[in-house]
Amino acid sequence: MDTLSSAQRNPVEVPDDTVLQVTNLRKTYGKKQALDNVTFSLQAGTCFGFLGPNGAGKSTTMKILTGIVKADSGEARLFGQDMTTDTERIARYIGYVPQEITLYEKLSAYDNLVFFGEAYGVRGSELKRRIADVLDKTGLTDRAQDEVQTFSGGMKRRINIAAALLHRPKLLILDEPTVGIDPQSRNHIFEMIRELNGQGVTIIYSTHYMEEVEALCDQVAIMDQGAVKAIGPLGELLERYGRKAIYIEAPELTAAPSDPDVSRASREGSGWILETDRVGEVMQRLLAAAAERHWDVKQLEVVRPSLEQVFLTVTGTALRD
Repeated sequence: MDTLSSAQRNPVEVPDDTVLQVTNLRKTYGKKQALDNVTFSLQAGTCFGFLGPNGAGKSTTMKILTGIVKADSGEARLFGQDMTTDTERIARYIGYVPQEITLYEKLSAYDNLVFFGEAYGVRGSELKRRIADVLDKTGLTDRAQDEVQTFSGGMKRRINIAAALLHRPKLLILDEPTVGIDPQSRNHIFEMIRELNGQGVTIIYSTHYMEEVEALCDQVAIMDQGAVKAIGPLGELLERYGRKAIYIEAPELTAAPSDPDVSRASREGSGWILETDRVGEVMQRLLAAAAERHWDVKQLEVVRPSLEQVFLTVTGTALRD
């Protein structure tokens, strides 16, 4: 009888600098397929964006990686160790920030951090030093002795992240860390993530906010309906799936300028979006036509491919909450 898993029968070649290797994760809840053969890998120091709508499977993946939920099948290995079975052994490598705030409201921020630090096995003077460090990182040193119930939603999020950093994890998993927070807290969280990533911490950042992925992540996986629809470096995905286009605005252009290499023209604001795979050639002809016909050109530029367009292309639908 063949008792080998599909991952064992078809081993994945893992580069030397791979921190995390996820292979064929599957999970069902009743008749709902929550995860469908989710596969990806992370190299050390990557900020990896998991982008998708609510219900795409992002949180289920995160919970499997942290041992909260057990996969039906598949494998996840952190530094070569099986995350689905050796959860206690690898817990010291992982910092996990769930969507839900997990703090004791009637305790101070400091006492919350003492509790979580000791739960991770950090104690004494070393814990005090680390608490001072994470409070400074989150910009909440002056609120350390205040009860958490007096904090704004954004401040609670920041302390929640601080708690996950006390044991200095090698892999930080953030599940929708900026939902419902104020701009100041959002900026603090962004600064923390960039600093941690710069220090070599590998980060998984799950969100349905495209602008956050574009601002923070160098690698992206687009998830929808439990499956990874596209994955790769952000710039590569934008190049492969993003719309190539030119925007032109001139009062004389009451209709889109005609060009044989423009596949589609559409009105946008006061101008026109001209989609084309030959951006350089079309741009040159537009410049020549503008000079010849004396158009009063207000704006003429290459349109930067957007992650929104990438998502639409690979999933067939716009990103939704």
